[in-house]
Amino acid sequence: MQPEFCTDNLVNRAQADKLNRAMSRTSLIELEAAAAVARRGGFRAAARELGMSSSALSQAVATLEERMGVRLFNRTTRSVVLTAAGEQFLAEITPALAAIGGAIEHAGALEAQPSGTLRLNMALGAARMLLEPLLLQYLRRYPAMALDVVTEGALVDVIGQGFDAGFRLAEAVPPDMIAIPVAPATRMVVVGSQAYFAGRSRPSTPFDLRQHRCIRARMASGRIYHWEFERHGETLSVDVPGALILDESGLMLQAALAGAGLAYLAEAAVAEHLASGRLIQVLDDWTPPFAGLCLYYSGRRHVPAKLRALIDLIREQATFRAP
Repeated sequence: MQPEFCTDNLVNRAQADKLNRAMSRTSLIELEAAAAVARRGGFRAAARELGMSSSALSQAVATLEERMGVRLFNRTTRSVVLTAAGEQFLAEITPALAAIGGAIEHAGALEAQPSGTLRLNMALGAARMLLEPLLLQYLRRYPAMALDVVTEGALVDVIGQGFDAGFRLAEAVPPDMIAIPVAPATRMVVVGSQAYFAGRSRPSTPFDLRQHRCIRARMASGRIYHWEFERHGETLSVDVPGALILDESGLMLQAALAGAGLAYLAEAAVAEHLASGRLIQVLDDWTPPFAGLCLYYSGRRHVPAKLRALIDLIREQATFRAP
């Protein structure tokens, strides 16, 4: 009598053997490539994240799929979507990739100081505030490091644009990012010069601003910013009048000092001029503090040593306060 065999077991065993042979020849970069495409939702953004060409990344994913005999992504001219098999595969390998990256990084950290280039994105005002107490201190501490700082008003996709991290106000940090506080709570204030207020009454409510000349702000998106106020739970957004529109806070401060009108600026930026009497603050009870500046970075990637060093420095300088 011949033995009976379970066909399903034979098929499952054959598939497992095929997968094991495929994985034995699979490189880490192929796995990283697939994970990046799934994370970024496309080949171009994934290629930027990994610092490789789109064609090389596409080939790595295609090679992985061929070796496994499984399609991980459904591709169209407009989208790249994980298949059911791809979802399961990525869910299982992502923790392993993070663990491998962490082990490599930790081993390297034991042998060497951070080196290379750290790319940071921030607004110009933040760069001015952080340059001496943080960024230059970082370079002094880690002489093998270089900083590439890009200043722009728009909130960009720091990972998609190839940055290691960014600095923004806490309320502007995307929810899927990790935020590290850099500066304490701050607030915006309305100020005008002694010359501007000569012969003019001071506004007592935000509605009074409609009777004043204001220095308006153009956002990076092109939109004219509406000044924001809050008191006793009441919030207001006021499209103030004014003949001067500027897109940089330093120019707004310069114009306010020259008597061109009222300006809406960060309190830290005008503190010196308020103390000297060159500027006068109004609507003080309408401008409460809000969460301050943060460093933010992806929570889905291993933190490299060069970024970890900056985070550690920020935490050391917990007493840092904006000038």
